[in-house]
Amino acid sequence: MRCDYKDDFKVEYAGSVHVTKGDGVDLVVKGSEIPSNIKSCLDSAVTRNSCHELRSAAKALTSGISKSFSIE
Repeated sequence: MRCDYKDDFKVEYAGSVHVTKGDGVDLVVKGSEIPSNIKSCLDSAVTRNSCHELRSAAKALTSGISKSFSIE
């Protein structure tokens, strides 16, 4: 499933997640690296064909990645 948003944010999910925003962000997370709770949300978004849910799940995933950089 792929969703393109008005703010140039794009999310594609087909086992792995690919997130892009303009020319500055290009992130791929392999399916085996996605936490199970987020994977469930991603799968639900696909089942419901919901771009809103897909974006929310991608935001939760990238938020977790961002937090890991701030841990010292």
